[in-house]
Amino acid sequence: MNTGVVVLLAVAAVFVVATLVVTVVLLVRLVRTRRALRRAGLPTGRAWVFWGAIGYLVLPADLLPDPVLLDDIGVLVLALRSLRSAAPTGEAGGAVLRTPEGRSGAGPGGAADAPW
Repeated sequence: MNTGVVVLLAVAAVFVVATLVVTVVLLVRLVRTRRALRRAGLPTGRAWVFWGAIGYLVLPADLLPDPVLLDDIGVLVLALRSLRSAAPTGEAGGAVLRTPEGRSGAGPGGAADAPW
């Protein structure tokens, strides 16, 4: 193989791994947000949004081929926004959720700092 092909394959592999990491992080955030809302006794929105996002992630039928997880990431972000909109708003107007450790999500690196 020439070096151009090797570089192209390496870049493609890094891209696939990066999108997989982002997808897993978003999936974990989605599950934690839903769990935090349920523990607080708050409505979690429509259940089909959560389960639809999980199903779209694991089912093989996608808008884009599976090595490209950009469509899956978009669906997870939309579901996360939908769940977060069901949360009560704090003084600053952002969603305030408590983590299992009891910390507020409004601090540095918390749920309110996330762009989605």
